Amino acid sequence: MLGPETDPYRAALEFLYSRANYERGFLGSLDPLGRGLERTTQLLKRLGWPQDRLKIVHIAGTKGKGSVAAMVASVLWTRYPTGLFTSPHLHTFRERIQVDGSPISPVTFSRLVAQLRSIVADLDGQAEGLGRLTTFELATALGLLHFARVGAEWAVLEVGLGGRLDATNVVAPEVAIITSLSYDHTQILGSTLAQIAAEKAGIIKPGVPVVCAPQEAEAVKVIEERARALGATLLLADRDWSWSGSRQNLTVHAPFETYGGLEVALLGPHQLENAAVAVATIDLLRAQQRVDLGREEIRLGLKQVRWPGRVEILRRNPTVVVDGAHNGESAEFLARTLKGDLTYNRLFLILGTSADKDIGAIVGALAPLADFVGVTRSRHPRAAPPEVLAREFARFDHAARIFPEVGAALGEFLGRAGPEDLICVTGSLYLVAEAREFLGAPGSEEKDPVP
Repeated sequence: MLGPETDPYRAALEFLYSRANYERGFLGSLDPLGRGLERTTQLLKRLGWPQDRLKIVHIAGTKGKGSVAAMVASVLWTRYPTGLFTSPHLHTFRERIQVDGSPISPVTFSRLVAQLRSIVADLDGQAEGLGRLTTFELATALGLLHFARVGAEWAVLEVGLGGRLDATNVVAPEVAIITSLSYDHTQILGSTLAQIAAEKAGIIKPGVPVVCAPQEAEAVKVIEERARALGATLLLADRDWSWSGSRQNLTVHAPFETYGGLEVALLGPHQLENAAVAVATIDLLRAQQRVDLGREEIRLGLKQVRWPGRVEILRRNPTVVVDGAHNGESAEFLARTLKGDLTYNRLFLILGTSADKDIGAIVGALAPLADFVGVTRSRHPRAAPPEVLAREFARFDHAARIFPEVGAALGEFLGRAGPEDLICVTGSLYLVAEAREFLGAPGSEEKDPVP
């Protein structure tokens, strides 16, 4: 926990959170007129264009973009100073801005935010009609500035929402990545895969190659048309590259070379696809002589990657797993992982979701596996009432016990579970963060003084 000497850090956080953004429940702040991009551009101009001092990998998608970002960064920083920008965070805002696996320090964070404040005040007064810079826009500029200041050579940027209008879309990357697409944030990105693909494909730039994960035909058509219009080489899964094997022995038939004997540290069969996307991207950069990375660096990067809160084992005897499965498809991925990658006797399931999620789909994917169910809610204001979750489980003949918070559910189930049983906490990253804090997981001691 951060101490009293970090008052400047608290002030920095309070300033950032005072700027409304979609992660605080204001989904409409993704400006349909593109003013967020102009605001971010104006801020970066005042900062001296820090993004121009970086080689950038830009990643959009619905599923797996965080995992792919973590994997690509893990491979790159085996040899190059590399920044990683992701969202949201589990315990501290500083997790979003990492260099070589280490979050930005509270002191550096506070100093950079202090520098931004005077510029932001000036821009707020001058940018007539543009509106106020949001938390995410400020975080994007903050990450790019930090990476440039510490001398990072590469930066891996995960899109926050969508792609076309996302604040990260002000950069000129070396390569763009589009991970698997599905239905999420449909009220903003569109109700069809074609509409969603158009938003995600908005990160494609003229002449910049694109590595694309497997997609439905409807999405492929949109991505292909965008790439063709901009003269961007598209490397499409199952056409230009593929993979086979298991997490312990993965082979990626990348666009230019084949890489065998790879081990994927992250759990879940879906991580094979994510790892293959990462390897195909590194293979492209190798072929274009953008990086000098050998097979050993690729192997090491995949083996040592960490992505907390995503099918993460926190303890054994009984096994406790946490995963931020926040929609129906991610819940199905989790169910397949629990069945395929873990061995256990009984499953104690603890679920808490945001109110705007497809609760029926999440419960439908996980209920058939559960022997005992506890429902609860995170401290986030958008959390669904546990009574709503309990009613959904009743449709699957499960009597779910209601707990006031995740710590109470964990305390109860840890007392009841045997050493061969499994306790799984899922439904939202907010709930996962609280479970990690309750269990004292690595990194949870860094919890911010401002929620």
